[in-house]
Formats: sequence, structure tokens, C-alpha cells
Amino acid sequence: MINIVLFGKPGAGKGTQAEFLKEKYNLTHLSTGDIFRYNIKNNTELGQLAKTFMDKGDLVPDEVTIQMLQSEVDKNPQSAGFLFDGFPRTLAQAAALDTFLETKNQSVTATVALEADDNILVARLLERGKTSGRPDDQDEGKIRNRYDEYNQKTAPLMHYYEGQGKFHVVDGIGTIAEVTARLTNVFDKF
Repeated sequence: MINIVLFGKPGAGKGTQAEFLKEKYNLTHLSTGDIFRYNIKNNTELGQLAKTFMDKGDLVPDEVTIQMLQSEVDKNPQSAGFLFDGFPRTLAQAAALDTFLETKNQSVTATVALEADDNILVARLLERGKTSGRPDDQDEGKIRNRYDEYNQKTAPLMHYYEGQGKFHVVDGIGTIAEVTARLTNVFDKF
């Protein structure tokens, strides 16, 4: 079983690439963004709580995120592995993921970060916001706030996973096919 964490700032292409990777490697894709939106759309208690943070462009607190993610993993007991998209985002979440996976006799196999310039990503998100209807993709200030949060809370995870020999970087700029080829070259080593 392989469990891959896919990193990248909002707009880096994690969701797009995850669609290709989950098929190619037979993984269950767990996108925290999708999980949040599902819970918000269905007006669950956790969804209502998550929405209050997302609407401000803030990251959802660890305990809410962890509860949602554990529930999704538990719904897929026959999975060949998981592709975690947007989780973990903090050191506390990484430790919680390690602890949770240990209860299932599993671990994180590797982490892969899609790297891209902030200005390119802001332009991507503003364009996506025109059709997605997501308020957090329609305001440059909120987008940049998400990047500040990412830099403060998520970037330290690189050192955490580097220390375990599990961190890989992939250039996220280029056509979808070019980025997919780069990711495949890395994934094939797992």
C-alpha cells in the first residue's frame, strides 16, 4: 500500500494532477477541499464550522480537518492506498496523520510538492474564481492570505518529511501533460 501526500499552494494543480495519479496508481484521492465542500454543501456540523474559516481565507483548524479526513479513510477500507491532497498542512496534522496511519499498520510513503510562482498561481485562481463560484478564489487579498498561511504553517512540513527522506519537489509550471510526466517519474520510484 502506498500513501502519498501531494503538496502545493492553492492553484498549483494538485486537484488536476490527482485525477490522473489516482487512476494510474489505483489510489483513493482524498482532497480536503472536496471534503470540506461536501460537508459545507450538506450543512454538516463540521461543514458549518469549516465554512466560517474558509470564507475568511483562513485554514480550517487541525481538529476539524483531522476528524473529516479520518472519516473518509475509514469509508475506504479496501483501498490500495491514498493520495492525500491538501493534508497535512501543519506539523500537528502531520503527526496526527502518522499516528492515525499507524493504527492501520500503514505510514506515509512519500510527499510530493508542486512548486510554482505565487503570481502565476494568483492569476490561475482568479481565473478559476470566474467559473467556480468560490469566494476564496475571487479576491486577490484572500488568495494571498492563503499563501501567507501556507508559508507559515505548511512550509515547515518540508523539513519534517525531508528528515524522514520522504520529500520530493516537482515543477508545477507547464502544460498538464508536462507536469503529469514529471510527477509520474517521481511516483514510479515508490
